[in-house]
Amino acid sequence: MEELAVRGAAAAPPVGAGHNWPRNDGVDLDLGWVLDQRVNLSAAERRVATLPGRRTVKKDAQAAWLLKAVTCIDLTTLNGDDTTERVKRLCAKARHPIRPDLLDALGMGDRDITTGAVCVYHRFVSTAVEALEGSGISVAAVSTGFPAGLVPHDVKLREIEASVADGAREIDIVITREHVLTGNWQALYDEMRDFRAASGDAHVKAILATGDLKTLRNVARASLVSMMAGADFIKTSTGKEGVNATLLVTLVMLRMIRAYQERTGIKVGYKPAGGISAAKDVLNYQFLMKEELGREWLEPDLFRIGASSLLADIERQLEHHVSGAYSALHRHPIG
Repeated sequence: MEELAVRGAAAAPPVGAGHNWPRNDGVDLDLGWVLDQRVNLSAAERRVATLPGRRTVKKDAQAAWLLKAVTCIDLTTLNGDDTTERVKRLCAKARHPIRPDLLDALGMGDRDITTGAVCVYHRFVSTAVEALEGSGISVAAVSTGFPAGLVPHDVKLREIEASVADGAREIDIVITREHVLTGNWQALYDEMRDFRAASGDAHVKAILATGDLKTLRNVARASLVSMMAGADFIKTSTGKEGVNATLLVTLVMLRMIRAYQERTGIKVGYKPAGGISAAKDVLNYQFLMKEELGREWLEPDLFRIGASSLLADIERQLEHHVSGAYSALHRHPIG
């Protein structure tokens, strides 16, 4: 694993230069397949509980895994007090997420390491597109009445279309949780198909808001229906729910991605979001991705992390690796 980690980070492409995998065209809704989904809770809990004890990386290998994680971050600001200048600062950090002196010390100074994307509200899409011009970094827009998703359906579609028109290359939509909670899988499928059509050439990440879905069985079924309807990524959370990304929910969603690929041949990406703020935590997500789906899912084409403060902690850990001393978190601003 250590050898793969080092090689993987060293070979990181200039991320953001475009997606390198085919769109998920979706398949017909198969209700039999959906309703057949079950989750063995005790087995799933044991699986994730043993992960930190079984998998660990240290020193150069850990630095390599963390650099790889940086390239998969959707650097995000989704606050009510967001401003144009804050978004511009965030975009500047996305272009150069790690201080040049640290990259030089790690032997990575010649690498064009960027974050995977910048994620903002529609109001700031054009600002981010302008700030990122020439970088190849995608702008992702949260859409469809984020975070609750309770605006009229036609308003959701117009919001998607407006964000694409302003230059967003990725659309993070929120599903209607009621469809999941009431078992109305046809409505969820139809909604997601409309979102996919409205997105045009942009890639679509379906936010399931797993903390609102009550059961892991619901998480599994919602994951599967969203992929059937054409989601290019499935994403845990808006970051605004009481419970956001967890390893347990991640395991269930990754196994649905694997099942979908085995049956259709289509690779779908995964994005945990909300509550991932420590470097040690993101390593566990990376380990689980590799064990469940394989090496390809460590790349930003198929793995994104919705985060903001995570980047500051990764940079802090990399400085400790280089200097042997921890610095204060405020010395590593993200925007």
